[in-house]
Amino acid sequence: MTFRPVVSTRRSQPTMEGAGVHLHRVFGFGDPAESDPFLLLDDFRNDVPAHYAKGFPWHPHRGIETITYVLQGTVEHSDSLGNTGKLGPGSVQWMTAGSGILHQEMPKGNIAGQMHGFQLWANLPSSLKMTAPRYQDIGGGDIPTVTDDDGTEVRIITGSFWGRRGPVDGIAADPLYLDVKVPPNTRKSLPVDTRANAFAYVFQGKARFADAAAPVGVRVEKEVSGQEVNIRDMSGNRTLVRFGNGDEVTVQTGDEGVRFLLVAGRPIEEPVAWHGPIVMNTRAELMQAVKELQNGTFIKAAH
Repeated sequence: MTFRPVVSTRRSQPTMEGAGVHLHRVFGFGDPAESDPFLLLDDFRNDVPAHYAKGFPWHPHRGIETITYVLQGTVEHSDSLGNTGKLGPGSVQWMTAGSGILHQEMPKGNIAGQMHGFQLWANLPSSLKMTAPRYQDIGGGDIPTVTDDDGTEVRIITGSFWGRRGPVDGIAADPLYLDVKVPPNTRKSLPVDTRANAFAYVFQGKARFADAAAPVGVRVEKEVSGQEVNIRDMSGNRTLVRFGNGDEVTVQTGDEGVRFLLVAGRPIEEPVAWHGPIVMNTRAELMQAVKELQNGTFIKAAH
């Protein structure tokens, strides 16, 4: 097995989306090659209802897949094709926007006012950009959890891991998407496809993902506050950890343990023309999508 070195760490940045929803952007709208096939990851954990209650009113998507993972609260969704639903704690929605869809997502906090979750965008290859839209809504009880002898727990949202397979299937990028919890004072190695781009996003506790000596060429990036994040130290809440090449990710926890998302997918390696939630391969395709939005011909498929 070949250990994947850490190539950078970075704190997520506060921003607003939708009708004034306060969230933290982990990555997105930068160089798409850096995280190919993934385009964007938002952390929408929030404990103040006024900061998320207005939600994400009607907006379009084309050429991508969106993956919404809810930890606390609920998300009510509906779309231009007549689909409606509600995502509860622990559930996942994988939406293939394909040729185009208009939808809205309205978050509702739990009894304590908490609305916690994440949304990841995955690119579609050119051959599937104009495929028919579809949904996969997976309840929390349908997502398998495997527990190792040392107490490490892994929820498998998609992909194969430790002999189990997640319930989300038929995804173009064929990614691995895990919710990993490693107990205190534990060293754990997790297998990852050597041909995939991979990252971890820490959202509880802290851990070290690098050896004691930092690998050659590692970047030390700036937090929002301007303070440097040294990868020799533990990576804590709201930290993105990007990995280099290899076939396993190694995690070392301290006294409090860690919980993080581990995501990996093989790069598509196609050109990206990007305008908000519309992602195509060429500027001409992008301009065509905008024109169709304006003249009412954006929606191509119906149930």
